[in-house]
Amino acid sequence: MNAVMEENTISDRQQRIIRQTETFGAHNYGPLPVVLARGEGCWLEDVDGRRYLDCLAAYSAVNQGHRHPRVMRAVAEQCERLTLTSRAFHNDRLGPFLEKLCHVAGMEVALPMNTGAEAVETAVKLARKWGYERRGVARGRAEVICCDRNFHGRTIMGVSLSSDDHYHHDFGPVAPGFVHIPFADIDALEAAVNEHTVAVLIEPIQGEGGIILPPDGWLRAVRELCDRHGILMIDDEIQTGLGRTGHLFCHHHEPGAEPDIMTVGKALGGGVYPLSAALASQDIMSVFQPGDHGSTFGGNPLACAVGEAALDVIVNEDLTARSRMMGERLMAGLRAIDSDRIVEVRGRGLLIGIEIAEATGPARPFCEALMRRGVLCKETKEQVLRLAPPLVIDSEQIDWLLEQLRAVL
Repeated sequence: MNAVMEENTISDRQQRIIRQTETFGAHNYGPLPVVLARGEGCWLEDVDGRRYLDCLAAYSAVNQGHRHPRVMRAVAEQCERLTLTSRAFHNDRLGPFLEKLCHVAGMEVALPMNTGAEAVETAVKLARKWGYERRGVARGRAEVICCDRNFHGRTIMGVSLSSDDHYHHDFGPVAPGFVHIPFADIDALEAAVNEHTVAVLIEPIQGEGGIILPPDGWLRAVRELCDRHGILMIDDEIQTGLGRTGHLFCHHHEPGAEPDIMTVGKALGGGVYPLSAALASQDIMSVFQPGDHGSTFGGNPLACAVGEAALDVIVNEDLTARSRMMGERLMAGLRAIDSDRIVEVRGRGLLIGIEIAEATGPARPFCEALMRRGVLCKETKEQVLRLAPPLVIDSEQIDWLLEQLRAVL
């Protein structure tokens, strides 16, 4: 394992690359000062050859680990055959991928896109059109109920869904048709439903919101409410899905909470290619007609080959069970740390948040200290240190991670 770096030690080579990026790139991110060049499994390596345990997994997009051999083989083989056709034509990879995705997700039909934000926009468009054609909502009046502190992307629709002023400021006017309620407040949800409501959009765990878990039974209560009012339940599983929380999808923690529409992404691309989808029943998806929605790259043969391989790895290697076991080991170790800097440790599977006491300061310096010890993670909502390593992490790596966390916390 790496020796501890001196504070503020960044090589000339890394500083030069960072300056180049900041000179020619937009300043829309605040990354940690490290320049990565290689990755394999749970490990990343910077341009100077220093190794780091990846505890962010590209915001859960690398559940299978970096450069998984099965995924990389699928990339290489498909690149030798065909990469892009657009949906103007059929391709021989789309059907098999869609069938596998629907089978794994327990849904009937999927509409492939590229990014998570696109998948959410697809779900909202689908719900609105369903509301007009099937529920009889007045045209132009459809409403989708969403939760405070949510995160569904940074497009105009994504920020319109958000209740966070930071995402709204100087980007208005935001899109209409979204009603906000406190997260996991079933009474507020009941009060918000009216004749214009077409859907409720939820995250089963709020990742960007600070790894916030709802109380047990809330997802099932949302399902029952939607059934009672004849509206759709949309489940955003882009960050929580595909094994991340110790079940294949996070709503599986509550039997009877199956959504009408589900969005998936991130790990669906196997850590190498952007791929997402919105899934629904045949009945709901049938409101879309040719020309209603699509993407030039959505469902391209390279993405489909990667997606099939990504799903195979998660299912065949039982990464869901590994996430559950390794998550339990990590959570137990974290909760055993006696530190007044820690307010709470919370999460499911390998999606874990450590809330830092405000009196201690924000979480960012802890991320920087961990980076110097060979661990890469990222803060969210100022006070929360987020841990979300690739699901292929093993017990030895978990124990080493806990050593570094104990030294910093």
